Amino acid sequence: MSFSSEILNWYLKHKRDLPWRSSNDAYVIWLSEVILQQTRVEQGLPYFNNFLQHYPTVQDFAAASETQILKLWQGLGYYSRGRNMLFTARQVVELHGGIFPNSYEQLIKLKGIGDYTAAAIASFSSNESKAVLDGNVFRVLARYFGIETPINSTSGKKQFAELAQSLLEGQQASLYNQAIMEFGALQCKPKSPNCSICPLQNTCFAKNKDQVNLLPVKLNKLKKRTRYFNYFVCTEGENILVKKRSAGDIWQELYDFPLIETTKSYLEDQEQFVSMLKTGFGAACQVRTLAQQKHLLTHQTIYVQFFGLDNYIINFNQNAEIKWVSLQEFDELPQPKVITNFICKHFIT
Repeated sequence: MSFSSEILNWYLKHKRDLPWRSSNDAYVIWLSEVILQQTRVEQGLPYFNNFLQHYPTVQDFAAASETQILKLWQGLGYYSRGRNMLFTARQVVELHGGIFPNSYEQLIKLKGIGDYTAAAIASFSSNESKAVLDGNVFRVLARYFGIETPINSTSGKKQFAELAQSLLEGQQASLYNQAIMEFGALQCKPKSPNCSICPLQNTCFAKNKDQVNLLPVKLNKLKKRTRYFNYFVCTEGENILVKKRSAGDIWQELYDFPLIETTKSYLEDQEQFVSMLKTGFGAACQVRTLAQQKHLLTHQTIYVQFFGLDNYIINFNQNAEIKWVSLQEFDELPQPKVITNFICKHFIT
């Protein structure tokens, strides 16, 4: 039996019952694909259901505000995806009369939709013969065919794309693409795959050459950045001081607290910290430690320290992004996960 036939047979026996699989609506499929980027299905499924409930059509999505979209997106990370989705929904309304495109050629022109997402939407919604290449598919192909070319290199992307497309020939694109992605997600997992029950084990290069843990190969291009965020929690009765984050950094357009970022922990360079503190909040201000978190992002490690702040001065004319809101109002604003965790622990009983 061929590679493609084995994948399809496995899928028909083991596929998960996921809501978007019963739809050929390009809008619904787009929602699921973007939400599931960099996100496990178990985590993304409640978000998908919530977005579809709030915005059942692309016109509904396009009519939402950025704050509403980011609030629903809260906790998923990679917030640029949510902002891009709003832009895309408005593009579809403006350029396509509110009918979500289902052809690769039209999809690839929309903001936030790359080769993989365009191929997925086109194949799932209209059965267009475009092979998908996500992390799961890269892994299955690299292991089975013994490809050592880095998957994130120019030559690797070309090699895998050609192979994936050749395997799709003669297959029902919507079914086969979902099958190979599911096979990578459930059977040919990144770590500790159960090769002993894999239908491809006898002809798999990685299994037979003991290279399952070595493939696929990926170039390590990213150096992780370490940052220190010192948040200051200021309250007056039921109100709390919040700050809207500006563009050009993580969590842009989300709301957190007044912040001082330092190059080291405040304990390692207390002189610098105190100097910045008095410059920002007045010479008489006083701090008390409240909590700390370590927050891991793909490219950054952030050490977060929360302080209570007393006897402070804030020039609101020079800090227009800072304002007072009630705790109820703050709950309705989109926040980074570290802020939500802090609020839940210290203000919600």
